[in-house]
Amino acid sequence: MTSSHKESEYPVKGVALLERLRAKTAIVGVIGLGYVGLPLAVTAATRGNSVIGFEVDEKKIADLTAGTSYIAAVTEDALTSVNGTTFRYTSDFSILKDCDVIVICVPTPLSSHREPDLSYVENTSAEIAKHLTDETLVVLESTTYPGTADDIMTPILETSGLKDGVDFFVASSPEREDPGNTTFNTATIPKIVGGDGDMASALAQQFYSGVVDKVVPVSSTRTAEAVKITENIFRSVNIGLVNELKIIYDAMGVDIWEVIDAAATKPFGFMPFYPGPGLGGHCIPIDPFYLTWKAREHDLATRFIELAGDVNNMMPKYVIGRTREIVDQSSGRGLRDAKILIVGMAYKKNISDVRESPSLRIMELLHAQKTTVDFLDPLIPVLPDMHDFPQFSGKAAVSLSDMKQTKYDAIIICTDHDDVDYAALTDLGVSVIDTRNAIAQRGLPMTNVTKA
Repeated sequence: MTSSHKESEYPVKGVALLERLRAKTAIVGVIGLGYVGLPLAVTAATRGNSVIGFEVDEKKIADLTAGTSYIAAVTEDALTSVNGTTFRYTSDFSILKDCDVIVICVPTPLSSHREPDLSYVENTSAEIAKHLTDETLVVLESTTYPGTADDIMTPILETSGLKDGVDFFVASSPEREDPGNTTFNTATIPKIVGGDGDMASALAQQFYSGVVDKVVPVSSTRTAEAVKITENIFRSVNIGLVNELKIIYDAMGVDIWEVIDAAATKPFGFMPFYPGPGLGGHCIPIDPFYLTWKAREHDLATRFIELAGDVNNMMPKYVIGRTREIVDQSSGRGLRDAKILIVGMAYKKNISDVRESPSLRIMELLHAQKTTVDFLDPLIPVLPDMHDFPQFSGKAAVSLSDMKQTKYDAIIICTDHDDVDYAALTDLGVSVIDTRNAIAQRGLPMTNVTKA
């Protein structure tokens, strides 16, 4: 294991904490009870750890107090089973002084200039520093570029007067949550763990071994951070590739989905990725640009990453272009004053998360063309408040009966939720632009359906 400290220079601390972690008598604090923090907190509490959740959003505190889960990955039965016993929650950060382990699960968005916004990590670290006590493990789970724990978080924590690797310990264990995935959950996804020094590594491994089924140790915090960002870049680049191939093959009259499904029969050397209307969510559209920004410090270019980003960001415009062609063919008037129904506002199937959803960008582009736009989404009855798209906040979904009574010029399938009556969509006799191959996958008639 690598370390930023010479272990022999200082008295060895952490042994007592290691024993408390083994005995599960340590108190765990989880900061940020969102898509990452709440599943982690409830899983840790379910497995016998004493957990305190810290959250600034009082509505979330009220929901948890009422036994209401606002995260699909956390069932209300699971929440109720630990509520008030092994799991409690608060907005009072002074209670951090009672915690032996503090896990940071806060957002790491991009700024308007597509640069890393680490303000949540910085502010949280400053808050921890106010209450940090001797022999505490602090873990960064937020996804970011390699070096964030070492270069950003640790110096802020040391404003407490305590010394990293001596009085407290730092580790990185980037989240690997996948909303909507029914096969894997927080407990069953292998956990990457890297510590700043041998004791930090040992503490972090011991903590997570009491929470998840498998811990994968790596040599440092930087390596752990690099693992997660590499996973997301891998997906972004491959999705960008198939999106580009979709455009090329469409011009040639070749079905990209048929190509990929056939190629996937090769038992080696190929991994299927599928195209769509763009990228969404809190990871893939954002995290690769953290490495792009950091690489510039080393005078290096990230050409693959940036090219994939360009292709994926262009896909909503491609969908609009194909929609304009199809509507013009049927009505001769293009998109102005047309009526379009978007099916699926979430960024991926079977979840209610709209963060960075390409559906929102498509809706924005249609509005710019003076198009009337409705949406159908069984998981999103009303669009939430959104910083980037405030004009759509509070917009309500149409019902199936509303859909049947409105004469739409086209339907765009952006998200292929399972709980959508696709047969009813095709029965309307309206042109369908299917960006997810949802109609063909269900064996429905392809009359009036265009894959895009």
